[in-house]
Amino acid sequence: MTPLPLTGVRILALTQLGAGPYGMQVLGELGAEIIKIEDPTIGGDEARSVPPEPIGGDSLYYQSFNRNTRSLTLNLRTAGGREVFRRLAAHADAVYANPRGDLPGKLGLDYASLKAVNPRLVCCTLTGFGRSGPRAADPAYDYLIQGLAGFMHVTGEPDGPPVRSGIAVIDFAGGLASALGLMIALLRARATGVGGDVDVSLYDTAVSMLTHLATGYLRSGVEPRRLPGGSHPTVVPAQTFATRDGWVLVMCMKEKFWLRFTELIGRPDLARDPRYAGFPGRLTHSAELLAELDPILRGRTTAEWIALLRGQVPCAPINSVGEALADEQALHRDMIVAVEHPRYGTLREVGCPIKIDDVAPRYQPGAPLGADTDSILRELLGMSEVEIDALRQEGAL
Repeated sequence: MTPLPLTGVRILALTQLGAGPYGMQVLGELGAEIIKIEDPTIGGDEARSVPPEPIGGDSLYYQSFNRNTRSLTLNLRTAGGREVFRRLAAHADAVYANPRGDLPGKLGLDYASLKAVNPRLVCCTLTGFGRSGPRAADPAYDYLIQGLAGFMHVTGEPDGPPVRSGIAVIDFAGGLASALGLMIALLRARATGVGGDVDVSLYDTAVSMLTHLATGYLRSGVEPRRLPGGSHPTVVPAQTFATRDGWVLVMCMKEKFWLRFTELIGRPDLARDPRYAGFPGRLTHSAELLAELDPILRGRTTAEWIALLRGQVPCAPINSVGEALADEQALHRDMIVAVEHPRYGTLREVGCPIKIDDVAPRYQPGAPLGADTDSILRELLGMSEVEIDALRQEGAL
């Protein structure tokens, strides 16, 4: 079997809940050694107690974000804990943490604090608002950032309230952005022998995702607005339609798709109507066009429309989560994997989104709290049982 591409990369990860663990999990699936450092005085990562099915310091939520992690308990508020951390940093390629933006320096998690023990060390932080600026000390959560960065303003129906995404998209985008930043800095460190800080925030990630909406507004003052059915702002039809038993998404993003769509729904006359000629015409007369299309789409079931349109007009059903996980494409792409867990048995989870030729991602359950503490201290620091017991007596482990 081809070796995993990140074999030999060791990351000390001080992570909580979703965003940071998500990014580190992807790196772990591709071979990185993720040593998760958890505070023993609070029961470790609070994700361990999040439903569903929390059992004795573990949960399905925790397992969803922490595959392939080793767990080491360490109390950084003690002198012994801080000294152990510095010694571990000397044997690591990177330190990764997702604290509040004002805390990395205070906790000794930045390059300035650790470069003396390891000049090649990369210190990556994923914070809510970054390590500088007026909001640096503010706590942040995905949903707050969705509101602050304008996402909720453009999501939902025009006559309804602002709506958040049902998935923590900014957490996950921030996790991936920080993992990418860490790997870029690691490449530089291996080439130059010098590490450094990587400062990634959920807020910056969210603002960067405004892309063309931001450019349009900054150039011409065009404020994006919510449209019915999640419609595309300039292309019609490109939106959700009600069917006899649910919803279907149709996107005529090219003229050829529009022409084919009119044929398949039995209304080729719409393509000949001068009001609907070209994208500008369909946009200008969208109300009249949608009044024609809505009753047609309501006349068949979602499955019937997909069977008719798929492969000829871009379309998709609006799946439930269960339906999405059972989709033939998800199964074909190995996006549903089996992970053997000592207490939960066989867990079916989502797989790694990155596919590399001849590489099979690693899928192992996240370790119980502190399960690897002694072995890591022996392996990396050569500590004896007496030394480890002394640290426990101090409350450092």
